[in-house]
Amino acid sequence: MHCTISPAIFYWGTPVVFITTENEDGTFNIAPMSSAWWLGNRCMLGLGEISQTTRNLIRTKQCVLNLPSDEMMGTVNALAKTTGAKDVLTAEEHSGYKYFKRMNGYEYVPDKFGHAGLTAQASDCVRPARIAECPAQMEAELVGVYDMMRDADNKGFIALEVKVLRTHVHESIRMDGHKNRIDPDKWHPMIMSFQELYGLHPKKVAPSVLAEITEEGYRAFSNPAEVVPAEDEKAMQA
Repeated sequence: MHCTISPAIFYWGTPVVFITTENEDGTFNIAPMSSAWWLGNRCMLGLGEISQTTRNLIRTKQCVLNLPSDEMMGTVNALAKTTGAKDVLTAEEHSGYKYFKRMNGYEYVPDKFGHAGLTAQASDCVRPARIAECPAQMEAELVGVYDMMRDADNKGFIALEVKVLRTHVHESIRMDGHKNRIDPDKWHPMIMSFQELYGLHPKKVAPSVLAEITEEGYRAFSNPAEVVPAEDEKAMQA
């Protein structure tokens, strides 16, 4: 039996993403978020327009999307109520989401890598650092900014489209015998569902009809495949 409800939030369950960006002083900020989805080699990010990450991303056009595993709950919680924007501490009542953060106890943390015990790792194509502990890291560039809630009185959120330039993964989640595939039985992302943290079921719940389409069939909508040296290909097939 169905019932009619009016949820205050619509977080039905999406991966947690740690977005790293570069601050004006050359240091790096980390923003934990879960309003993200992918299509081809593009990712849409839903962010507050006054957040430090949004400011950095619009200014530099660069970021890294780091995906924590479901074992990194301590790291997620360490970053959850932090901000890289110092002006949140003095936000006044009518300053929207900035005031919301102040009233809900967000802490200004200039060094989030140190605060969360994370390791900064140099990127190949962008300035912001990758997070070494995250099993998946995507270097990306900003290609589009779109206003959200234009029909509402309570504005302040935007959607940012980024293009994935290079992807790095821990060897432990790569599919055996394949250079460019992730093994979904080995990859266990952290999922945010209605503000709570979850992992995925350890095994497939059932075979997928959609999986009958080869992953390479979608290559035209993504980045070119990484070329595998002959000796590496032999090693993967061994």
